[in-house]
Amino acid sequence: MNPTLDENAQIRDFYAHPVGRDVIDKFFHLQGRSNRLIDNPVVGRLRLKTLDRLLRLVTGHSLVPLLISLANAEPHAPDPGEGAPEPTWWKEAVFYQVYPRSFADSDGDGIGDLGGILQRLDHLSALGVNCLWLSPIYDSPNEDGGYDVRDYRAVMDEMGTLDQVDALIDACHARGMRIILDLVVNHTSDQHAWFQQALADPDGPYGAYYFLLPPDPHDPERPPNNWQSTFTGSAWRWLPEVQRWVLHVFAPGQPDLNWENPAVRDEVVDICRWWFDRGIDGFRMDVINFISKSTDLPDGHELIGDLLQVAGVEHYFYGPRLHEYLRELRSRAFEVPGEVPKVMVGETPGIGVETGRLLTGADRGELDLVFSFDHLESGGHTRFDDYRYDLEWYKRYLVDYQSRIGSNDWLTLFFENHDNPRMISKVNPDPGHRVALGKLMGTLLLTMRGTPFLYQGQELAAVNQPFTGIHDLRDVEALRRYQTLVEGGATEEEAWEKVLTSTRDHGRVPLRWDATPGGGFTTGTPWLSGGADPGFSVAEQAADPDSVLRHYRRLITLRRGHRALRLGEIEFDEPERAGYFGWFRSNETERFLVQLNLTDQPLSVPEPVEGATLRVGSHGAEVAGTLAPYESRVYRVFPST
Repeated sequence: MNPTLDENAQIRDFYAHPVGRDVIDKFFHLQGRSNRLIDNPVVGRLRLKTLDRLLRLVTGHSLVPLLISLANAEPHAPDPGEGAPEPTWWKEAVFYQVYPRSFADSDGDGIGDLGGILQRLDHLSALGVNCLWLSPIYDSPNEDGGYDVRDYRAVMDEMGTLDQVDALIDACHARGMRIILDLVVNHTSDQHAWFQQALADPDGPYGAYYFLLPPDPHDPERPPNNWQSTFTGSAWRWLPEVQRWVLHVFAPGQPDLNWENPAVRDEVVDICRWWFDRGIDGFRMDVINFISKSTDLPDGHELIGDLLQVAGVEHYFYGPRLHEYLRELRSRAFEVPGEVPKVMVGETPGIGVETGRLLTGADRGELDLVFSFDHLESGGHTRFDDYRYDLEWYKRYLVDYQSRIGSNDWLTLFFENHDNPRMISKVNPDPGHRVALGKLMGTLLLTMRGTPFLYQGQELAAVNQPFTGIHDLRDVEALRRYQTLVEGGATEEEAWEKVLTSTRDHGRVPLRWDATPGGGFTTGTPWLSGGADPGFSVAEQAADPDSVLRHYRRLITLRRGHRALRLGEIEFDEPERAGYFGWFRSNETERFLVQLNLTDQPLSVPEPVEGATLRVGSHGAEVAGTLAPYESRVYRVFPST
């Protein structure tokens, strides 16, 4: 159990607490500074009340009491466990995320669909992935690309039918693959039947499914609190037809569900069971750490709102009943006696390493894996900044993360998804490095300890798109941000420059299957257009033995054939050597060495041990002791054959 903290506690005591460590690490990350300052004896012994006085002098705000209350709300510390991790299929799998709207179109309407996925499923089988993850296919008005669900038990018309879902489940299982869906239950669409019934009778049972609050009689135009939407603007929408405010931490058409209501939790269990009965193998759970809100809905702290650009998030990113809700959902839906347990993957923005371990510890009975996102931006930056991502920073992040985890822990490995620009463009947009970087990132993901998640197009070294103006975009977040910037005084050119850097549409343009003008995605007009990309379609790369796609296939084949690369221990090789990232993966019967050059210049590296054999390399012939720019190599060290 964690000791209770008060204002007389020292900073090092706060840092020893899992919430405290994550908070301080997050602060240093946002500032682009190293957390090693905490190791300084003078800083470490500083009392929290002294820190609060200093903060008030600099910022005018008192912050420490809030941080103490956040920490004291979590009485537990992660238990690393002992021995080797328990083998599970999801620890040894390679997941592949499909954004269905942009994967393959089977009927010529320009929108990817289930029929297209069925037609192209052999691409995933040839790649060697073990589990397909589909972004939402549910019936939706598509205010937010399907993450606004109108009916959890129906398929949106443009995606296909339930019969096609069943066929896809069967086709995956026939190929030895599993399949998981996105579960979006922090919020629904405002067109969902629950919300429509809440509008019809806000004081009835469905009104309690959401956060429907009457106006303040003394200030009726003021929202209930100062919380902001992740998509900019207030997180509250006025409903004149019922004279209520409704909470939406995302788009206005995505009202948040009130998980304090047991009926809501019952509904979610029923939805999960309905899909499990159809044969799916689990869910990736969208922003699942947001489901527990502080019941009094207090104002967000101004300083935290300024730092994170989302006021109020501290009251729901790690809410007071989050663990309880996850344990209940797991026991009632995911781990039913007599059934094979289903995988429970949580998207958890804002969660750090230690709180992530508390959400996923094998002894905790909650999530299996989490997606946290601090590693997607190197220190001092956000997704909305135009900058060069520092792979050396990611190396330090992974070395630290891996040093903290034990047999109870496991982590996800990913660079890309439907919510982020392409990582190659962030690291180095020079097209001369594109292939090498694509191979390097694949090597890192597929040989590091953890479960890799690939996003469609990553195996082709996909990069950001040459969009020319706001008219090219469909991303609701980008469109709202652009409007907010212009309304705030930015010129259209300035607003476009900001939005172009960060728009999620970079990761949502249709996948290129061949070199034809339409890329083989559709016979019609694609819903979202990207630029031509010669040499980087599936067909072209499948025919090129030195392509990024073929490199991914070799890596996954190697990973599937050697358990040391899936569940083996990890030992880092000279982690202080700048620009070099090396590690050993080993078990009792075999050992591998992975070497990466994280820079755009040739790099001297340790020579592999005598007898090591190169199994997968990105640059063909090797030069001992030297790696070319962004070169990657995987050696088998023991046994040597």
